[in-house]
Amino acid sequence: MSADLQPATDSASQSGQPVARVVLKPKKALPFYGRHPWVLAGAVDRVEPTTLAGEHLVAVDGQVVDLCNEKGKFIARGMYNSHSRIRVRLFTWREDELLDTEFFRRRLCAAIAMRQQLGYEVTPQQIAAGLSRSETATRMVFSEADGLSGLVIDRYGDYLVLQPTSLAMQLRAEMLVSILQQELQPRAIILRGEKTSMQLEGMEATPDRHWGELPETPIVIRENGIAYEVDLREGQKTGFYLDQRDNRAVAARYLQGRKVLDLFCYTGGFALNAAKLGAAEVIGIDGSKKAIAQAERNAEINGLPVKFEVGDGFQTLDQMAAENRRFEAIVLDPPKFARSRSGVNAALQAYHRLNRSAVTLLSPGGILVTNSCSGTVTPEDFRLMLSGVAQKTGRDIQLLEQRGAAADHPVAATCLETEYLKCFICRVA
Repeated sequence: MSADLQPATDSASQSGQPVARVVLKPKKALPFYGRHPWVLAGAVDRVEPTTLAGEHLVAVDGQVVDLCNEKGKFIARGMYNSHSRIRVRLFTWREDELLDTEFFRRRLCAAIAMRQQLGYEVTPQQIAAGLSRSETATRMVFSEADGLSGLVIDRYGDYLVLQPTSLAMQLRAEMLVSILQQELQPRAIILRGEKTSMQLEGMEATPDRHWGELPETPIVIRENGIAYEVDLREGQKTGFYLDQRDNRAVAARYLQGRKVLDLFCYTGGFALNAAKLGAAEVIGIDGSKKAIAQAERNAEINGLPVKFEVGDGFQTLDQMAAENRRFEAIVLDPPKFARSRSGVNAALQAYHRLNRSAVTLLSPGGILVTNSCSGTVTPEDFRLMLSGVAQKTGRDIQLLEQRGAAADHPVAATCLETEYLKCFICRVA
């Protein structure tokens, strides 16, 4: 590092101006001309400091940089992190657009307006007319799909949960909170870290923070006519899995009159929807004692007869097979098995084992609702895995519906990794 290079100043960060150029290796620029937002470490040749306000600056983690091809021609503008496999997260392909406070305000307002247009979010006019958002829940910002790579925001009633999954967004938390307070006037905003993302980004673990007055007890939201208690302080992810909203309702229609096993049930989403629509018997199992306690509470407040148990998903299937148990429907909604392409083969092996075990417990004509939230596992990968399960078990598997996340979790056409959720509803002959 040259002696006259200095770290980027706070004023440079707030201005949104680039403090360096990230130059790509030859023949690595095509994906970024195609507007893919992730520049991986292997594509970067070098980082060159630029001159800003008369000071020589060097790119520092979390700061704004320009992405250039090997000839130094501008491609896009984003945020840099030397500790992450994703070296640069791209935000704009306009050289005249700065990544300042007003940029983030425009992006956040656009994301909010889209949810209002889809009917997930009430408008200010509707609130003024007396409509309430107190028991509704919405994903307000979905990272790359909303042009805000590394940021997730969920709204639960009058509260917002902000989850930065990149260093750049963590460093801008105060600015983001200020904008959200102005635009949505929530009762409180909770900033929650996600351990794995923080490790991948080289971010220091910090205590959760909040602005405003937090509820002392879990709040209640309603989804598909079912009430759920959500712990904004300690629930998994941001507190609830909103992405499965529509899939839970659709799957329940196939489960009517059936004996249902819901594995990795968390706080009971699929199980409670099945019971509400007339499943004959529902058993929900999850490895978290706290999740099961909340699932039991949710069943109680809805008056739904679901039996919940604590147990490991794989071990439970093995034990039930040994006991010759049978079900007419099984729901599999496991946690993420792969976080990068290098882990896909191991993940597919785990999905194969899980689904193969489930198929052996299904009666002929049974329904299998099988899910994957691993973004690096493609829908085609998942279909091929099910094909292998059919071959190994000698059972015909008929794909009835292939679904994804709810519409407040849109898929970016230029970042297909946002198509992370796969929900296949199958009939097993």
